[in-house]
Amino acid sequence: MDSGSQNTRLVQRAYWLIKIRWMAVICVAFGTYLSSSVLGITLQDFALYGIALLLALYNIIVLLLLNHFTGRSAEVPCPAIKKIINLQISTDLLILTVLLHFSGGIENPFIFYFMFHMIIASILLSVRESYLQATFAVLLFGLLLLLEYLQLIPHHCLTGFVAHCLHRDGLYVLGTFFVFTTALYLVVYMATYIAVRLKRAEQAYRQANILLEEKDRVKDEYVLRVTHDIKGHLSTIQSCLGVIVNGMLGSLNGKQADFINRAHSRTKKLTRFVRALLMLTQMRLSDKVEMDVFSLKKTICDAVVTVKAKAEDKSITLNYKIETSVDKIFGNQFSIEEAVTNLLLNALKYTPKEGTITISAKNQNGFILMEIADTGIGIPQEELPKVFDEFYRATNAKKMERDGTGLGLSIVKHIVERHKGQVGVESKENSGSKFWFTLPKAE
Repeated sequence: MDSGSQNTRLVQRAYWLIKIRWMAVICVAFGTYLSSSVLGITLQDFALYGIALLLALYNIIVLLLLNHFTGRSAEVPCPAIKKIINLQISTDLLILTVLLHFSGGIENPFIFYFMFHMIIASILLSVRESYLQATFAVLLFGLLLLLEYLQLIPHHCLTGFVAHCLHRDGLYVLGTFFVFTTALYLVVYMATYIAVRLKRAEQAYRQANILLEEKDRVKDEYVLRVTHDIKGHLSTIQSCLGVIVNGMLGSLNGKQADFINRAHSRTKKLTRFVRALLMLTQMRLSDKVEMDVFSLKKTICDAVVTVKAKAEDKSITLNYKIETSVDKIFGNQFSIEEAVTNLLLNALKYTPKEGTITISAKNQNGFILMEIADTGIGIPQEELPKVFDEFYRATNAKKMERDGTGLGLSIVKHIVERHKGQVGVESKENSGSKFWFTLPKAE
């Protein structure tokens, strides 16, 4: 397991103990009031309310200590965190023992709340540390019973809850202590056994995930090399066919010219597919991307210029709704322009003639929200969760346009997520689609 991840989880668990302790403070105060004022049980009210106050103050101190300790460095050593957790559990056991002393001792059924601490210790600590905490709890409880039995400290009988005081009944005290001790150690044994098995399973899953990521990386590297080679060969073939298409078709008969045109068209489509696959693979393999401040407004305009001719061919209207405050963002301009262009081309492809595409950009909660809405064929509701998957194409899209890579929206998703943004779609079949994504503003 990664040490940084383990330390983070331990810190979270230390804070979790603090949250649970606030609940304990409330329960002690409310339980004292309910037992004494409503149920008429004789209690040491002043002492119990004092313990609740002490518990609250102690919790504040632990919280401040933990905040100070975790705030000093980005990475807190694992042993230090475990010491804080051990300290919290040990102090909780001590406070619980004092609480029991002032609320009936052996007569108080809440003695079995020690088990909750044992379960917590078994989850958060090592097996050895869990058994040490169990031994500490047994010693504390045994010392309380012994001192009250020998009358070295006063016993506060729970009059109104039990018929008579039990602290001097040797057989009952011994039997209760035996059951308490065996139950505590059994709880620790079972909880640590389960916790250790779960930790081993988690470690195995993490190792398997690392292996899968490595295999995925190797696969991407292989695809990158293969697609790069294919792209080079396709470019050569396309260039040769282009020479024939542009200047030599007149010397060929009709059938030959048709074959050449079809081969040239198919080669162009295959080249676009290989380029898209190459770009997607490069993004998956690259952990870093060069970023800088640039004008989103200009980038949108450049993307529109790229697709303007296609829009005019289909008599599609392009509308703009860009807020004046939208301008500078932080990112990779080439990638963002590629994302916007892909979404526009996608909208143009699946919007019938004389349709409308609306491009909007506005400020929203520290981000720029970019939306591209069309009046196209839309997407079936059940297929919306899959549209950003690699190589996936909606069923109605396949019927309308046979040729397509299924990679355009995947590329958009990768680009946006690399910019720490989010991407989504709202659509209804035969009612158009609206693709949106967010980008961080420039600092």
